[in-house]
Amino acid sequence: MKNKVRMIGMDLDGTLLKTNKELTAYTKDVLKRAAERGIIVMPATGRPFSGIPKELTGLQEIRYAVTANGARVIDMEKNEVIVEELLAYDIAEVILTIFERYDTFREIYYHGIGYASKKALTRIDKYLNITAMADYITSTRVPVDDVRAKFEEMNQPVDKIQALFTSVEDRDAARKEIEEVSGIEITGALPMNLEINAAGVNKGKAMIELGKVLGIPREEIMAFGDGNNDLKMLKEVGTGVAMENAIPSLKEAADYVTLSNDEEGVAKFIEKYVLD
Repeated sequence: MKNKVRMIGMDLDGTLLKTNKELTAYTKDVLKRAAERGIIVMPATGRPFSGIPKELTGLQEIRYAVTANGARVIDMEKNEVIVEELLAYDIAEVILTIFERYDTFREIYYHGIGYASKKALTRIDKYLNITAMADYITSTRVPVDDVRAKFEEMNQPVDKIQALFTSVEDRDAARKEIEEVSGIEITGALPMNLEINAAGVNKGKAMIELGKVLGIPREEIMAFGDGNNDLKMLKEVGTGVAMENAIPSLKEAADYVTLSNDEEGVAKFIEKYVLD
């Protein structure tokens, strides 16, 4: 490697986890070995903190987590929020109103917890044809009677707001409307979703902010990803690595391309280029 690596951030879905959402024993072993060398290894995900697999947060070697696309960085050892960049209530209300105009599965994140409609959760297969992803959502979201009612009850900024669509046409039409709203970042980890954060929020920026706290410069930070919500992360950090299964634009932006998530590409890259 041209740069020394002292921090590694890893997207989860399509990156660290296999398609069936498995965190393999080999991958866990490589992460532990990296941590034993003093390298900060951590998830860098669009998921809320409550959606990170317990087998990952339960590893004593993993202390930090970048969540909600970088809106929250958590110190799990101290149970503290290190970085917090939330989407203002009034802006989130505009986004929610746009999502409500379409046939969507809508979610709002507060304090590391995702909330979704009870009814929509029972019909998740209408919006997701990836069984493992659907199972992940239904098992980690807090069901509420009505997302709008929960939003108004909370009456505070959100970590992130997102929606799954039933058609590309609806997704694109909604995106066109959302692009007229200022103060936001628009991204997505899945083909049929839109994720909205506060302007300037991305995983890479969050990792760099954590690096400042820990005395780790940008050049010594590595990140792995596969989707659109990883693009800015790979551009921000010192070394960006795309998965073989990544979208084309991510591969073009990356410094390296590793094997696919189902081939344990993250672990194999770390073992070969960081640990050797």
